[in-house]
Amino acid sequence: MKTIRPYLLITNDDGVAAPGIHALVRELSKIAEIVVVAPDSEKSAVGHAITLSDPIRVSCFKKGNNWVGHAVSGTPSDCVKIAVGALLERHPDMVISGINLGSNAGINVIYSGTVSAATEGTILGIPSIAVSLATYTDPIFEPAARFAAKMVKIVLLRGLPERTLLNINVPNLPEDEIKGVRITRQGMANFAETFDKRIDPRNRVYYWMDGKKEELLMDDDVDDEAIKNGFISITPVKYDLTNYDVIDTLNNWLPEIEKR
Repeated sequence: MKTIRPYLLITNDDGVAAPGIHALVRELSKIAEIVVVAPDSEKSAVGHAITLSDPIRVSCFKKGNNWVGHAVSGTPSDCVKIAVGALLERHPDMVISGINLGSNAGINVIYSGTVSAATEGTILGIPSIAVSLATYTDPIFEPAARFAAKMVKIVLLRGLPERTLLNINVPNLPEDEIKGVRITRQGMANFAETFDKRIDPRNRVYYWMDGKKEELLMDDDVDDEAIKNGFISITPVKYDLTNYDVIDTLNNWLPEIEKR
């Protein structure tokens, strides 16, 4: 009897040509049937944006003579929606988003297209993980890809809680230098932005945003701190943004709110 391999949807926000997604494809192809549906160009930091006012175009992406996957003109969330709604042969067993170049920790989680693609999978009822490599230079993708494959096997076996995805960040270290794994919470580290004012050749003013992450004192169970100390960070993330602690406070305001 033929064994049916897991069917995995792989996406990202760095674009279908990014080396991180190809490292993921190479590793996950060993354990599953995969399909790639990813943006046709970089869509970093677009958050959970979806395309409503323009058509979404899909083309085949090849590397050399080999077909790799579907290149989508929209956002990472669009990629998951259109994959599940129109492109895939069957419902995927998991969505894996990454491997992103640069960490998605702290406040970055809100802006991240990588995390948003996994969130969209979760909204559609599919167990989903996001995987990021904590560097922008000299990336070593293979340890992150192997760890992603390990997590895929575990999630396929155990499942995930409802409305919850796993946000995984891997330090950019050789495998034997990674100190271990920490289950973490999302930190509050933000970017302190700067805006470089420039003039274009037609004498029009434009701005180029830059900045650096704030240095905060953090507990060991915070995502950024774990990564900084050489640990893989796994943060369970929910897309329910309700602040339940404040509901009673607002209920106490109701007489004033309802006063005419």
